[in-house]
Amino acid sequence: MLGRTRHGITDAGLTHFQTAYPGEAITKDDIFYYTYGLLHSEDYRRRFADNLTKELPRIPCVKKPADFWALVQAGRILGDLHVGYETVAPYPVTIKQGDLSLASIDDPKKFFRVEKMAFGKGKDRSVIHYNANITLIDVPLAAYDYVVNGKPAIDWVMERQAIRPDKDSGIVNDANDYANETIGDPRYPFDLLRRVITVSLETMKIVRALPPLEI
Repeated sequence: MLGRTRHGITDAGLTHFQTAYPGEAITKDDIFYYTYGLLHSEDYRRRFADNLTKELPRIPCVKKPADFWALVQAGRILGDLHVGYETVAPYPVTIKQGDLSLASIDDPKKFFRVEKMAFGKGKDRSVIHYNANITLIDVPLAAYDYVVNGKPAIDWVMERQAIRPDKDSGIVNDANDYANETIGDPRYPFDLLRRVITVSLETMKIVRALPPLEI
């Protein structure tokens, strides 16, 4: 027998928001996406920066129903973008060596093999050295504004899509093994990096279009 799905939003939480916006047809899903949108608000993060380092976030009701629905809509779009990050269109980066679509690649596993990505000279973030064959140039610096757990999302990809020995166990985590054996695509780390650039830019576009926080 299948277990019963339990919603993360309580009935009391639903009533709280319905009371705050009388006449609005609000569902628990709406509250979930409102929360996700609100947590991405730069106004919210600035105003409650000190609290967010010490306690779980508190979710206030914005004053205007229109702003509530704007945050719901933004939360839905952001949720789809972040959950489906592996399916978004890779950002059309410029490759220093030329157009890869025109390159003759005899051994894709060797060509796209990644060991450790690095920024350009002087930590130039507009340049990412993917491997000896591929250098990305003109990477939009605005993409680094999307920060996850204190670090730009691009930095997380560069750190994880690599060959990394575990200090404690000595086990080597090789992103190429995952790309080749699990995904079946040796260019997966390269495309993932480009997809996260797209996600980062789209996220910040949505975030910066959010209404000012009035509570």
